[in-house]
Amino acid sequence: MARAWQRMLSGRRLDLLDPTPMDIEIEDIAHGLAFVARWNGQTEGDFAYSVAEHSILVEALFSRLYPKAPAKWRLAALLHDAPEYVIGDMISPVKAAVGPGYEALDERLIAAIHIRFGLPAAIPKTVKAQIKRADKISAYMEATQIAGFTPEEARKFFGSPKAEWIEGFDITLRPPIETRKAFTARHLELLEQIG
Repeated sequence: MARAWQRMLSGRRLDLLDPTPMDIEIEDIAHGLAFVARWNGQTEGDFAYSVAEHSILVEALFSRLYPKAPAKWRLAALLHDAPEYVIGDMISPVKAAVGPGYEALDERLIAAIHIRFGLPAAIPKTVKAQIKRADKISAYMEATQIAGFTPEEARKFFGSPKAEWIEGFDITLRPPIETRKAFTARHLELLEQIG
């Protein structure tokens, strides 16, 4: 039988087909996401723009858009792409070509991750839509600042964010170790706020 688990740096063995919360560690997530490149690595700069960096930006945008959102939903925003620490980041056209199998795997992983950090396995649809809104704003910013899209091209795919939503947020390209530390620190801050 083919192996369906991956050994993590923490020593955990994560079963990809049947993940359990006890096999999930934030250090593994932060490390993996800091090395997963968004946009298939086709971004400007000396470092890849990582999923960890993207996740930090999405959480910041979510917090700006929904300043009264409780810390648990800000944590959900930070973790919205967490499964990619083991399954990688696929651009939307590839996800569509792979089909429903990718989505099912992603859903099993995010449920286990949520439970591990005290969130419901499935977050409410309204909160999920709010996080998706912040995610699309982030994609617009990434597309126009580092991925070579013109504003007109980016608007077709990601919409047109209001200036006040993105003011003061610049895309940051940092070495993976810095991004990993920033992601882990933000995770800890949010857990402390949840209490």
